[in-house]
Amino acid sequence: MNFLKDKRKRKIFVTAASIVLVLAILAGACAGYVGDYYRTDQEAVGAFAPMNVVSTELLEDGTKVFKPENATKGFVFYPGGKVEYTAYQPLMAACAQQGILCILVEMPFNLAVLDINAAEGIQEQYPEIEKWYIGGHSLGGSMAASYLADHIVDYNGLILLGSYSTADLSETDLDVLSVYGSEDKVMNRVKYDENKSNLPSDFIEVVIDGGCHAYFGMYGAQEGDGTIKHIKERD
Repeated sequence: MNFLKDKRKRKIFVTAASIVLVLAILAGACAGYVGDYYRTDQEAVGAFAPMNVVSTELLEDGTKVFKPENATKGFVFYPGGKVEYTAYQPLMAACAQQGILCILVEMPFNLAVLDINAAEGIQEQYPEIEKWYIGGHSLGGSMAASYLADHIVDYNGLILLGSYSTADLSETDLDVLSVYGSEDKVMNRVKYDENKSNLPSDFIEVVIDGGCHAYFGMYGAQEGDGTIKHIKERD
C-alpha cells in the first residue's frame, strides 16, 4: 500500500512540475516576444522641426495629444505592432500643423490587439471637435478599423497606413484613405487586395513611390521591409 501511495505522490509531483515548467517556458517566450520591439529613434524625432511648433499634452495613461489652435477635426491614431508609440510623434505633429487635433495612444506591450478599445472615452474630452477620424499604421490600422466597426456613428472616417481592414465597412458612408509605400515588403499585399472589398467603394488609395513600411514612423529599418527608393524629379 505504501508503495502505491508513493507512486501516486511521485506521479502527482511529476505532473505538477511539468505544468509549472511549461508555464514558465510560455511566460519566458511571451516576455521575450513583447520585449523585442522597435524603439523610437530619438535623434530622428528630435530633429523633426514640426515638433517644436505644436502644443502637446501628455495624459495620465501615456496618451500624447498634439493640439493646434482652434481645431475642429480630430484624429485618433493606433501605432503599429511592436513599435514604440512615440516613433509616430513627427507624423502626428505634422498633421497637427494642418489644424488637426491628433491623439497618439500607447498600447500595452506595443500591441494594439491588446487594447482595441483604446479610443474609448477620448472624444468626450474634446467636445469642441466637430469631426472625428480614426486610423493607424499596420496592425494598429487594422485594430482601429475593428474598433470603428462598432462605433460607426461616432466617426467620419478611417485612415489606414500600410494596413487594411478585416472588418466590413463597405456599406457605410465613411471617408476612407488607404496609404502605403511601393516598396513595402511587410504588409501582406495579397490580404490587402482581398480586404479592399471591406471598404466603401469610393475609398481613396494612395501609393507613395519609393516608400516602405517603416517610414511612417521614426524607428529605423524594419525586418523584412523593402528599401526606400528616392524618386528622381522629372523634367
